Formats: sequence, C-alpha cells, structure tokens
Amino acid sequence: MQAFTARVARFQELRPALNLWGQVRTATKRVSGTGGRSGGTAGKRLGVKKFSDEPVIPGNIIIRQRGTHFHPGQHVKMGRDHTIYAVVPGFVRFYVRKFGLRDRRYIGVVLNRGEKLPRDEAALGRSRYFGFLEVNGVQSPTVNVFP
Repeated sequence: MQAFTARVARFQELRPALNLWGQVRTATKRVSGTGGRSGGTAGKRLGVKKFSDEPVIPGNIIIRQRGTHFHPGQHVKMGRDHTIYAVVPGFVRFYVRKFGLRDRRYIGVVLNRGEKLPRDEAALGRSRYFGFLEVNGVQSPTVNVFP
C-alpha cells in the first residue's frame, strides 16, 4: 500500500507540469463529411476560341478568360468580363511584348495572312481599317477572310 501512495504522490508532483498544455478534449460526436454533394457546378467554357492564323470577323470572340492573362492588341477590344473579341475582319495573332520587367501576352488581328505582330510602326506605319465602301467604282483591296 505504501508503494501505491508513493506513486500517487510522485504523480501529484508532476500534475502542474502536465497541466501547462491545458485541458484536452476529445470528440463526442462523429464528423460527417460532404462525400456525395461535391462536383455540382458546370464549367464556365473559358479558354481560347480562335487560335493563331484563324480567320475572324468583327464580333468574333477570340478568348474568354478570368482576369487578363492575355491583353488586347491591334484591332481587338476587351469586354467587361475580360473577353477579347475582334473589331475588324482578319487573322488572329498571338505575341509577347516587354512590359516593365516582365513579358505580357497580347492578342491581335492582322488584315492580311502574311503579316506578323508586333508591327514595326516606325517602318510600316500603323495598321488601320476603316471599313468604308468604295463609292467611285474603284475596287478597294478587300480582306478575303474565308477563302
């Protein structure tokens, strides 16, 4: 009996040191997971809709994105949900330009299939598309988007 009381007394000395961590509780109810309820939302159909060198007409969506992974370049505009779309008939081009310390990816539309972007504006000038009809009977060079 004396051995038992000696052990209890020794444990009583250790009890304040063990109590530094505070009270420990264990779960009294089982946790239920969300096993059968996941995966319910449909995809948002984001991504590239027209790839490089594909013909586009005004209003065609080139890319749907969240945020600006791609920035609008020549002859394209960005919608309020960051959708990039064509404003002139032509061919899609993807290119990279330096912006500060990092590279930025751009999407543009060229009027002729052989053109490259970014355009050397110092040597070639700006690319402009007016979309006017020739009234005087002189045929203007048209963009043959769908050969």
